[in-house]
Amino acid sequence: MRVIYPGGREILAPAGVSVLEASRQAGVPHASVCGGRGRCSTCRVRVLKGIEGLEAASPAEQGVLDRIGAPPNVRLACQIRPAEEISIYPVLSPEAQAGAGADQPGYSGGQDREITVLFADIRGFTTFSEKKLPYDVVFFLNHCFEVMGDAIDGAGGTVNQFTGDGVMALFGMGGGSEEGSRQALAAAGAMAEGLREMNESLAEEMEAPLRIGIGIHTGPAVVGRMGRGEALYPTAVGDTVNTASRLQDLTKEYSCQLIVSAQATESAGFDATGFPRHELTVRNRTEPIVIRAIGDVRDIQGGGS
Repeated sequence: MRVIYPGGREILAPAGVSVLEASRQAGVPHASVCGGRGRCSTCRVRVLKGIEGLEAASPAEQGVLDRIGAPPNVRLACQIRPAEEISIYPVLSPEAQAGAGADQPGYSGGQDREITVLFADIRGFTTFSEKKLPYDVVFFLNHCFEVMGDAIDGAGGTVNQFTGDGVMALFGMGGGSEEGSRQALAAAGAMAEGLREMNESLAEEMEAPLRIGIGIHTGPAVVGRMGRGEALYPTAVGDTVNTASRLQDLTKEYSCQLIVSAQATESAGFDATGFPRHELTVRNRTEPIVIRAIGDVRDIQGGGS
């Protein structure tokens, strides 16, 4: 049988051997922490061609695949024994360690989900950093990230990435958009309070207190573990992400701490009628979006009344 690898490399192997055995016989590096016994998932491959000719996964293999949330075209190389040509793409690098075969959430392989996305940005940090020594800049920025990260973790969200002087976070990855929207609003309040406390404790080190701008939006997105090697992490892509980022940018224009979409407030069951309502068109989005501009995030505890 013929096995085709990324880049067009092809090998011929005896019929009846597994893809992992074929790789090893041909000297093709292939991860397998458990030694090919189907007890981990590090040898897993995405089958690009020939999956219809494979036997169905055994209960043991399927159990491993279910544990990591593998999509239908991912199989364990140590368990599949093709009878005809097969084209594969190893999911992990040959140096993958045992941790790469640990349990993964169901969305890890890629799913369409309704989630809530939060973007937060520290206002005035660029100006602040221009007057500070490099080690002071790193200290303050890491302190800000700690405040934002603790708020996100405490609310049940996932820190997606820190970018410059801001952060992107995902909510509802496992519990649904209603829970995610409530968590995102709670995280926004905790961020604002944490930054206020930081400003007070480090007031003597600052010429002016740092401020925050937050954008929150709920909607559909493609979520999964994306990246490469050690930089593989849960993330989301799509219009919902772009819209949340744009709402965060608009907090400057509306001179407020938080802009939240109607989709997010309705999903959270949050009464936002007491806050200014605006309808606007967001860049790269054809339909207008209704938002609420909240001057002080601490006011959301009262539901806008």
